[in-house]
Amino acid sequence: MNDVIIVGGGPVGLLLSGELRLAGADPLVLESADGAVRRNRSFGLRGINGRTSQSLRLRGLTEAFSKAQGEMSGLARQLNGSRSRGHFAGLPLVEDEVQPGAAGGFILKQHVLEKVLAEWAAGLGVRIHAGREVVDVVQEDDAVRAVLADGRSERAAYLVGCDGGRSVVRKRAGIAFPGTGPTMTGRIASADLADPGAVKSSMHGPGGMVNLSLVPGEISTMEFDGGPDDRDAPLTAEEMQASIGRVSGIDVTVTRLDGGIRFSDNTRQAATYRQGRVLLAGDAAHVHSPIGGQGLNLGLQDAMNLGWKLGLVVRGGAPESLLDTYTAERHPVGERVLRNTRAQVALMRPGPQVAALREVMEETLGIPAAKRHFIAMGNGADIDYAPGSGHPLVGRFAPVPLVSEDGRALLVEDAGSVFLVRPDGYVAWVAPDGETAGLDEALARVTGHVYKVKRVFKM
Repeated sequence: MNDVIIVGGGPVGLLLSGELRLAGADPLVLESADGAVRRNRSFGLRGINGRTSQSLRLRGLTEAFSKAQGEMSGLARQLNGSRSRGHFAGLPLVEDEVQPGAAGGFILKQHVLEKVLAEWAAGLGVRIHAGREVVDVVQEDDAVRAVLADGRSERAAYLVGCDGGRSVVRKRAGIAFPGTGPTMTGRIASADLADPGAVKSSMHGPGGMVNLSLVPGEISTMEFDGGPDDRDAPLTAEEMQASIGRVSGIDVTVTRLDGGIRFSDNTRQAATYRQGRVLLAGDAAHVHSPIGGQGLNLGLQDAMNLGWKLGLVVRGGAPESLLDTYTAERHPVGERVLRNTRAQVALMRPGPQVAALREVMEETLGIPAAKRHFIAMGNGADIDYAPGSGHPLVGRFAPVPLVSEDGRALLVEDAGSVFLVRPDGYVAWVAPDGETAGLDEALARVTGHVYKVKRVFKM
């Protein structure tokens, strides 16, 4: 029997698999699509924000991601030393200066991101099986069973659904997915125009958004029309041409279209991220508008939070109740992202009233404290897993750059402070007045071992 089955071999499932392996578990990744199919779906670019970049640095993956990004023409030069920290509904978020020790972001095609994570996970010994579609999930007394499309089954102590917004795992586990339906239709396609210079990128065009992507040959649009009628129907040149015309107000001719996808602002969140032996991460747990680029990062941070906890439980180092802290910590983070992406959709609608509201927001972002708040919110830098703890460091990400390639917790001494960092980079304990009171208990919570610590060493 497997320790953990991960359904879905996208970025979230791959990062989770590596985290579980570092924590001492033996995960099995089941991905329904093969590599070619996933590459063909890799439209647009995926942004890795500041907090996720810090997590990747923690695992020693910065060099691999920098190299992958550098192979994309022009992107590395554009991002080198950049103070840009994303945008809020098209309003740029730019730091006044790059903070010392800050981790820069990355921009990659999704299949490139998956390749880096797959190579890292495989190097740790993770088993990744493509072409294995899971059609049912059955919870048993002491295990959970994944039923494959070919009739075979795989059993494990736990199963994690990383299988996207239409998650089979979530549905079969009976986990509610409340939220709001779509109000807009986005389209992105690999396409050429007869007159490439006729249309300019605009986040706030007369009829919506049009963007000529950083990826040569890709065009995207966004219309606030109530959502797509049939999201899965093939996207045609005629449909894309009509959409570009409506949002830009300019008649164009699409001369080539080699595939495309639709997206919407369907916004929902799982009522719980755990039901018995079944857990959810990434889009299986939450979906929302892609405006602001937070969805991928939200899912990757789910994986960082869950990996060490589930690994600890699987190898008997912690009680099963530790898994309840996953929902407790991550569900509120997801709620905040759903709230701010709904707000961004509202701010991007065409019309004079919303245009006036955007002007007010732009003035607000000119206030330094407000800008810092929105940058922190959009980059996950405001996450606090222990609000009201009594110490400003506890529950927050470690305040100094750290590397833990083996996924272990770290005991750190820095500038006179001593603190214990969980495997996911968040501070679990701070020495009260330089003493070690409570350290033994904190170590047991994050490592599964009881230590008798007499002195604190710099790690």
